[in-house]
Amino acid sequence: MTRKRRTFSPEFKQEAASLVLDQGYSIPQACTSLGVGESALRRWVDQLSQERQGVTPKGKALTPEQRKIQELEARCKRLEMEKTILKKATALLMSDEMNRTR
Repeated sequence: MTRKRRTFSPEFKQEAASLVLDQGYSIPQACTSLGVGESALRRWVDQLSQERQGVTPKGKALTPEQRKIQELEARCKRLEMEKTILKKATALLMSDEMNRTR
């Protein structure tokens, strides 16, 4: 019998971690009341505390601000890649034009 892996939204993870960080719940208390595993909640708590310190996570961010940062970083990376491609294409076209004029 296989167990289906549950998925949780970033908002749920943030609220769950907030119970521990902001409202004084212990991790076992929060796990019992939410019905989630301790290791998952510990990861969420660690991630939320790091995000609050300004560290952008490698995986999906919990806070809206960090999600926005991740979106902007991905967009910037894509634009840099497009710029590089355009530079190479321009250089190729220019060299081709130079060969034609000779």
